[in-house]
Amino acid sequence: MSKTRFGHIGVLMGGYSSEREISLKSGHGVAAALTAAGHHVTAIDIVEQDKGKIIQQVRGSGIEVAFIALHGRLGEDGLIQAMLEEMDIPYTGSGVQASQKAFNKVITQRILKTHNLPVADHVSITDGKMLDFKQAFAVLKKLPFVVKAACEGSSIGVYFVRHPSQWEAALKDALSFGPFVLVEKFIKGRELTAGILEREALPLVEIVPKSGVFDFASKYQKGLTEYVVPAQLPAGLSENIRRMSLAAHEALGCEGFSRVDIRLNEAQAPYILEVNTIPGFTETSLFPKAAKAAGYTFLDVCEKLLDLAYGKKVQR
Repeated sequence: MSKTRFGHIGVLMGGYSSEREISLKSGHGVAAALTAAGHHVTAIDIVEQDKGKIIQQVRGSGIEVAFIALHGRLGEDGLIQAMLEEMDIPYTGSGVQASQKAFNKVITQRILKTHNLPVADHVSITDGKMLDFKQAFAVLKKLPFVVKAACEGSSIGVYFVRHPSQWEAALKDALSFGPFVLVEKFIKGRELTAGILEREALPLVEIVPKSGVFDFASKYQKGLTEYVVPAQLPAGLSENIRRMSLAAHEALGCEGFSRVDIRLNEAQAPYILEVNTIPGFTETSLFPKAAKAAGYTFLDVCEKLLDLAYGKKVQR
């Protein structure tokens, strides 16, 4: 097969979410790898918020398949997927409904719980209103809490409440991102992530931030975090977490690929935090690290996702 077997590939990047800069890095990394392999690639930086203008930009580029490297709003909430379906352009990753479910951490936790998958004890806000500290404490019973804006990524809108005096400010800030907020009991232990590629759970990655917290700086500033691939865990535990992560991916209806974030408590019990439908895609991102440990090159993964995109269009 020639290197042009995918036709004209558009790598969609940028967007208008709080993760725009990360998306540009992911998109340029994918575009560079595919171009170097001889594919016909156009990098499409989306800056518009108007649906009609986005459709005009994508349609005007003449692409035949879309590699979505848009993180956060527009890319992971089902919006770009719906537009591409309207244009009859196949695309990488999950469909509209799975994207919508996984994008909202409150809805994700609800679905995982109904599938008997382990999640941290939590309380949810869905109406944008402040919650009294005593109500949250009655459910979670112990500080610290982790307060999360439910529809943000890259640790944006995440706050640690270690003392009741921090509650109001943390909650107000989280609510400034939107009406959905998840308040979880903090799980002391280890941070892990599981990449899913097609129906394969990749080797686990352990994340060891030097600050002790995997925040925005730890994620994106070089040297602030160590990554252990594969994570050093007993074989049975590792297999259990991978199986559980694949079950979470499938419970939400995800397709193609995803990354499932997990906390492992001190008693070696795993809890699923969230499912990312468009994980970071630079050469140093977690998903490509996991894929590399499974024997896939960065290019292998990009091409596999494009193959799956065409296969998904045929099914649809």
